[in-house]
Amino acid sequence: MNKLYAGIDVSSTINHVYLMNPDGSKKIAEKVISALTSLSICNVVIGIEATGVYGDNLMIYLRDESGLVQFDCDFHVLNPKQVKKFKDSYSDLPKNDPIDAFVVADSLRFGRITKPMYVDDGYRYKALQTLTRARFFAVQNLVREKQRFSNYLFMKCSGLAQEKVFSRKTGATSMALADEFETIDELVYMNMNELADFIKEKGRGRFANPNAVAEAVKSAAKGSYRLPQTINDSVNQAISVSISNISAMKEPIKTFDRAIQKQLDLIPNTLISIKGIGLVYSAGIIAEVGDINRFDNHASLAKYAGIAWKEHKSGNFNAEITNLVKSGNRYLRYYLLEAADSLRRCDSEFRRYYDLKFKEVNRFQHKRALALTARKFVRLVFRLLKDNRLYTPPELFKR
Repeated sequence: MNKLYAGIDVSSTINHVYLMNPDGSKKIAEKVISALTSLSICNVVIGIEATGVYGDNLMIYLRDESGLVQFDCDFHVLNPKQVKKFKDSYSDLPKNDPIDAFVVADSLRFGRITKPMYVDDGYRYKALQTLTRARFFAVQNLVREKQRFSNYLFMKCSGLAQEKVFSRKTGATSMALADEFETIDELVYMNMNELADFIKEKGRGRFANPNAVAEAVKSAAKGSYRLPQTINDSVNQAISVSISNISAMKEPIKTFDRAIQKQLDLIPNTLISIKGIGLVYSAGIIAEVGDINRFDNHASLAKYAGIAWKEHKSGNFNAEITNLVKSGNRYLRYYLLEAADSLRRCDSEFRRYYDLKFKEVNRFQHKRALALTARKFVRLVFRLLKDNRLYTPPELFKR
């Protein structure tokens, strides 16, 4: 079957379209439909580089274009790295937008891209993806702000930042101590019972022994650096603003969670059956995977997520340490790694596997073990989504 190949170079102000016949001859036109009609071709393959919002809106427009409904259309969003590598095979091509569109069209014509990355799903996955990605950035901003608070906490009370007095430096009690006491000497000389009552109140009764925590706080304060008054005042102001930012940043995340729940109700979610994989992780994974039928096997899904390793062999040499591929969907990789980190604590099989991989090497133990656990998790994700079935924990098989 003859096909028309349409490569599009996307930008915020203008889109350059390059139309290519099956034999590689070229025809630049403004409208894909007129080219299809004039060339008597009924099948069109349209591709763009992944450029974020500019490309997304264009793809949605083209998919909904009534004039294209009569044709057999495949839509592809190409990895920019893949397109660049293809362009490198031409030694003399200049760099401009029309040429970039030509390279995209030629990449499609060569046929290495076999499965369309956009499918007819009623935009369910795209709607969910918009929310999960927005939540991803909101969480990243919150993480950065918490790191800033931890730095300010070290400046004000280095001992409290260094000692494991609290499980989280950005917990409510830790932040209250940093915010409500002007200097660390106030903590050092505060009555022990009063400090214990303060910790009990701010911790909302979560501490089994507030007096022991109060003693640990005093000890950490005594071993801390003292700041000059001028610097101490500035640090106090920075801490106060940082705490306000952290509090404000948590609200949008809760709003996203509620919206994600509504969108996820419209999509089959078998991943929620896995203990430790709740609403957020399952939604993030499903939103990025989309239609699981796009992937032939779990290996292709892992490569799409960037959880695959470069091969480094030469003769009898086989490198023991190799890096993850640098391409891949970073959002999917993030949610898979976070889910794997949760799974190793909640699921006996994944905990056993993580511990095994952790002990295999002396370098990068956690990072390596977590990546391998995420790769194992990809196999489970692929199978559950492919078969549309729930997860059965390994301990149930032993009964």
